[in-house]
Amino acid sequence: MNPQALRHHERRGLLPEPARTLGGHRMYPPATIDLLRMIKAAQRLAFTLDEVAELLDIGTRPAGLAGRAAAKPPEVEARIADLTVIRDTLRAAMAAGCADLAVCAATPDCPPPLPRTGT
Repeated sequence: MNPQALRHHERRGLLPEPARTLGGHRMYPPATIDLLRMIKAAQRLAFTLDEVAELLDIGTRPAGLAGRAAAKPPEVEARIADLTVIRDTLRAAMAAGCADLAVCAATPDCPPPLPRTGT
């Protein structure tokens, strides 16, 4: 993870502020690695950083994760539907030979613009 991402997680309250050396360098304790792994695992499961913060707050209560996890599949399915529309529109643009956005917008054979999705 890059330093900017670590600082971002600190500002958001996902990571505690680490001790610093006399020169001002951050000194992260070993437990930070486990915390970062939990954050990344939650992000891979489509949790936002706000949701990750809540999960970390309620992480000691098993029902908290279960309740949050139960709400995720419909959100993921909606994202899949949105991505399917985007994929199909891109395929249609390629099939129509769209090589330039300005030309494509003025060509009747090009696919219509993407519909507004739920996200």
